[in-house]
Amino acid sequence: MTHSAHPTPLEARSSGPLSGKARVPGDKSISHRALILGALAVGETRISGLLEGEDVLNTAKAMRALGAKVERTGDFAWSVRGVGVAGFAQPEMPLDFGNSGTGCRLVMGAVAGCPITAVFDGDASLRSRPMRRILDPLELMGARTGASGEGGRLPLTLHGARDPLPILYRTPVASAQIKSAVLLAGLAAPGVTTVIETEASRDHTELMMKHFGAQIVSASEGVHGRKIALTGQPELHGAEVVVPADPSSAAFPVVAALIVEGSDIVLSDVMTNPLRTGLLTTLREMGASIEESHVRGDAGEPMAQLRVRASKLRGVEVPPERAPSMIDEYLVLAVAAGFAEGTTIMRGLQELRVKESDRLEATAAMLRVNGVKVEISGNDLIVEGKGHVPGGGLVATHMDHRIAMSALVMGLASDKPVKVDDTAFIATSFPDFIPMMRGLGAEFS
Repeated sequence: MTHSAHPTPLEARSSGPLSGKARVPGDKSISHRALILGALAVGETRISGLLEGEDVLNTAKAMRALGAKVERTGDFAWSVRGVGVAGFAQPEMPLDFGNSGTGCRLVMGAVAGCPITAVFDGDASLRSRPMRRILDPLELMGARTGASGEGGRLPLTLHGARDPLPILYRTPVASAQIKSAVLLAGLAAPGVTTVIETEASRDHTELMMKHFGAQIVSASEGVHGRKIALTGQPELHGAEVVVPADPSSAAFPVVAALIVEGSDIVLSDVMTNPLRTGLLTTLREMGASIEESHVRGDAGEPMAQLRVRASKLRGVEVPPERAPSMIDEYLVLAVAAGFAEGTTIMRGLQELRVKESDRLEATAAMLRVNGVKVEISGNDLIVEGKGHVPGGGLVATHMDHRIAMSALVMGLASDKPVKVDDTAFIATSFPDFIPMMRGLGAEFS
């Protein structure tokens, strides 16, 4: 299955300059974590700016099924009354995470520290994604995997640990999901749970755990790594969380404004956590005009207003150590690279092969069908930019929201329109993408 039951194709064509001000949805990573930690806290957590996409709503449903009281109190405003660390109740039905690998893997960690059994499931895309590297450390902590699909895939049954053990775990790859699952399980373990990363991944879990009252220390390890130590069995307390705008969602209007001649847009409250700004760093190296102002922060997460103006881009080489800070943004960066003058080399993209689709192959296919010369060499993506993109292709999205949005962005500046086979899955992360982009002047039909 490569598209939804009722596919909704869409075509993007060259438009006039994009202009105006917008706020992209709340950050998905922060939204998931706010719901989960709110459910593991004592008292009430109030969340504003929550992303109300399908992925996050499925996490909210899972928290309800596990015993927390979760209510929507207004537009993007939610209340969570938690059950305390290790307080989850056994769910009566399977926990269905739809398309969300993040929600599923983080909740596995939270459930692993509780003496309950839960069945995890999702859609066809999520069922195809590997879970073993999440399960391995959780089993070291005392959890057990029951029935599962081939290779530890969904649907699977997870038996949480009655007496979870603190561990020291070195992550095999830079993955915030692996690290977060271990730390969430470690909340219920006595003593100190330690995670060591060779390459630092997103630190949203650490920052938010601290915001909820956990004792957690993060220090440099080696050249690019981190060592995170969590003292287990804290009493987390309900907290106020303001969710900043998602930089991964902002990536699409940012690149659109850079490649559509004459564009000048402003995006408000975009998260500028240094471990999430690899795309902005890379685009600026390519010659992009991106200005930051109105800097502020909440729950340890910085945010700023971005002003983005159309720019002449040039090819660059993106080092592999930057990948963890922009892993979801390489698809739309590849679009920008197609419009740049010269060759862009993106190194160390092996993580793209285990996302909603094989994003490395799908990205190359998206560019090729629209006349861009592209090559995959090992885990590197090489794009030959000519300053313009011929377009005219039909892009297969493979049930992947980011491929769909990247292709639509490409069509806004390509010589001929670009069509995508299915836009239904955009709703998993950015429900208002199409109307928001139209509001800035984009032409879709």
